[in-house]
Amino acid sequence: MKSYLTVEDILQRRHFERIEIAAGKEGLKRLVKWVHIVEVTKIGNLLRGNELILSTAVAWRERKELFISILQQLIKSNAAGLCIEIGTYTKAIPHEIIAMANKAEFPIILIMKEVPFVEITQDIHTLLINRQYDMLASLEEHSKILNKKLLSINHYDEILRVIYDDLQAQIVLLFKNYETRFFPDIGDLKKSILMKAIETERCEELSKYSILSTPIELLGESYAEILIVSESRALTEYDQLILDRTANALAQFFVRELFVEEKRRVEETEWVNAWLDGRETKASILENLSYYMPRVSPQGAVVCIYQQEERSQNINLTYFKLYFRSILEQKGFSFLAIEKYHSVILIIINERRESDWKKRMTEAIQRLLESDLEIGKLNSKPQIGVGKYVSQLERISESLETAVETVRINKQLATSNSYFYDDLHIFRVISILNRQLDLQEIVMEYLEPVVTYDQEHNGKLLDTLKTYLACSGSKKETAKILFIVRQTLYHRLEKLEQLLGPDFMEHEKRLALEFMVKAHEYLVASKQEIIGVGKI
Repeated sequence: MKSYLTVEDILQRRHFERIEIAAGKEGLKRLVKWVHIVEVTKIGNLLRGNELILSTAVAWRERKELFISILQQLIKSNAAGLCIEIGTYTKAIPHEIIAMANKAEFPIILIMKEVPFVEITQDIHTLLINRQYDMLASLEEHSKILNKKLLSINHYDEILRVIYDDLQAQIVLLFKNYETRFFPDIGDLKKSILMKAIETERCEELSKYSILSTPIELLGESYAEILIVSESRALTEYDQLILDRTANALAQFFVRELFVEEKRRVEETEWVNAWLDGRETKASILENLSYYMPRVSPQGAVVCIYQQEERSQNINLTYFKLYFRSILEQKGFSFLAIEKYHSVILIIINERRESDWKKRMTEAIQRLLESDLEIGKLNSKPQIGVGKYVSQLERISESLETAVETVRINKQLATSNSYFYDDLHIFRVISILNRQLDLQEIVMEYLEPVVTYDQEHNGKLLDTLKTYLACSGSKKETAKILFIVRQTLYHRLEKLEQLLGPDFMEHEKRLALEFMVKAHEYLVASKQEIIGVGKI
């Protein structure tokens, strides 16, 4: 169905049997949305675009400057054309008017016999209204066809064919991973020209193209964009409505495909477990990757653990993986995943350079947690741990061990904001010592006098010691950070010397104290609060 009317279409109607096209023949393809009768000279604010104007020119007869003003207003308002009845009030069209209309490709049609304008408007308006009804019926039929296709198709090209058959315009599908699909397929030169037209739509030399677009969203994220491009005609609201329905159909198809793909990945679980356990060789890893993920070019890998608390609101982990995958792919990662209890263990494969993998991973995690979808509505913040990055894929078990350690440490350090094992630094050593030794006893060996003093006198000596060590012994900087005067600081430092000894800032003892202060933070954060001498 042709969903639009042009000036050329209207000139085929019975009331336009005797006409002459005085100017603007190149503009006969202009769209017509309505017909107006105009006999006034100020009309710019009355028009909304694509109106065909009927006039006897009585308001500007024999006044060329008024005729020029009227024409300028019509062109500026994007009117479809001007039809003038010749004979009663107007005998001829000035050459200046014809030249101006030709330059703007604005049709001026001369009606050579008297025709009641009311009959023209009634005929054209009836035609336009009938076209609107036909358009609605066509949209309904288009939606039915798309719904039937979705039940049986194996490739999205069959959806693109439906819209192409309906609109006869070039279809362009732009995926967020920079893949582009043209339907129907065209030569490389034509593709290059069209892409330039899309990217620089406002360029004057490319204004001959009419372009409409709409996003394809999956799970709240932009997955692709579909565009229609026409060189032969202006695209209309009908084209946009068809495009929107096609985008919805494509979104349903892609979601279905992603769910099917996610279920297929369950088959990978046994192999992924073997890889995580360190039972796979480099050759077998690459062989399996080429089978399960043929397009992936691994530059290294890292294990990420996403863990929910048992008492928290559960989310659909398949949904989570689909959503996180869409984010990671845009950041240059692919992943394999297995589920265990309330956790997802992901082997995240880096496909870009190694130097900025951590920055890209951080952005992906932040985007995941800031989402307003189900993932962002959990009752409690999930635990996320990213292990060591490994360039050698067969060493992925090391990344798994460190990811587990990261989650464990972060659970104990409630104030920790790092998801990466590499950022835990001294806490990694403290965690190991805490598991193998009586860390509380070691800490109290060094800090017992200070802790006991603060408990008995409600003091701030431990905070002062921590800040003084962090400032490398700078009294000025320490006082500034603690918001105290120098005299108060001197008094506290004298007390620290009495409790810890005058040598507490000497190199080796200072290093030990810095370590013990961090260990004390770890114990307190993990709810092993120190109360009294040598007690937890």
